[in-house]
Amino acid sequence: MRLRHSLPLAGALLLGPLTGCGTETDAPLTPQETGDVRATQAALTATTGFTSHFRQWLSDNGYEPTYNLIRDDLSGGSYGGKSSASDTVVNQPVIFIHGNSDKAVGTGTAGQTGWNASLDYFLANGYKTSELYATTWGPANAAMSAYQYHSKTNVMKVRKFIEAVKAYTGATKVDIVTHSMGVTLARKAILGGWARDAADGGDYYVGAPLTSSVDTFVGIAGANLGLTSCYQTGPSTPTCGSTNGLYPGYLYFGFVTGRSEYLNDLLATSGYEGAYRYSIYSTADEVIGYGGIVYGGYTSRLPGQTGEKVYSAYPYGHFNSKDLTGSVQLSMVKNHTIP
Repeated sequence: MRLRHSLPLAGALLLGPLTGCGTETDAPLTPQETGDVRATQAALTATTGFTSHFRQWLSDNGYEPTYNLIRDDLSGGSYGGKSSASDTVVNQPVIFIHGNSDKAVGTGTAGQTGWNASLDYFLANGYKTSELYATTWGPANAAMSAYQYHSKTNVMKVRKFIEAVKAYTGATKVDIVTHSMGVTLARKAILGGWARDAADGGDYYVGAPLTSSVDTFVGIAGANLGLTSCYQTGPSTPTCGSTNGLYPGYLYFGFVTGRSEYLNDLLATSGYEGAYRYSIYSTADEVIGYGGIVYGGYTSRLPGQTGEKVYSAYPYGHFNSKDLTGSVQLSMVKNHTIP
């Protein structure tokens, strides 16, 4: 199935020396080029979600209805799966994890571009539906964006999705491409260990680390150090919460203190996301803002990363750093190179 990606729209709040990295200063697209891109994005092919083969496997192996990975309640709620038992998986499977208020496949709703552009690009460059996977971890509702956080439900849905795809495809390793709040959700899903969600039973065990199961991890426009906008509003919403949200803390005599417990857990170690770890981000990100800087560091940079691709101007913002970088994503996961 070929997909056409939908028009990127700015939505609600989401979410040492390096090898092979550097700041990208490509010239912005011309008005004609931008118009061509948006004309293409306007043509959207709907998805039917997971294939029937994958749906049956999820049911047979205890993932459904417990984790609701299929997401039949949404148009564009999921993507991927074999056409039949004889559909051989050749390429290393790629799992896509979206950001706050987004969903697996965009359907033209404001702020929901989904993974259409990336899926379309990978499909045009040698991948099959049986090698590409996405599900929706949240309500896909911009009006609910401030209430989304790194909850037990969200973390475990991402965790179980990774486990399911790896088991279903029989792959030794998978690649994971993430965006916005999906970056920090997936990082905990891979890190494993203990977590706490006071609103959902308190302490819970995510599982053992999945580091050995991940070849390449790509984090696009994440908020690994928190969001400065959350400092301005304070930890007054779940998204900006000081326990499981994106609260960046505050400076106290030159030191950052009070950062979200969840983010501190992710920052306590590095290099666990996979064998290769890349970030893609823009210093012109209209959602993260402030040039992408949170207390002196680029919040979208992965600690201990292998390399990065950085943009600095229009049209590369929060959504286009995902929607216009399919070739970069593929190069990272397929060749471990940065174009």
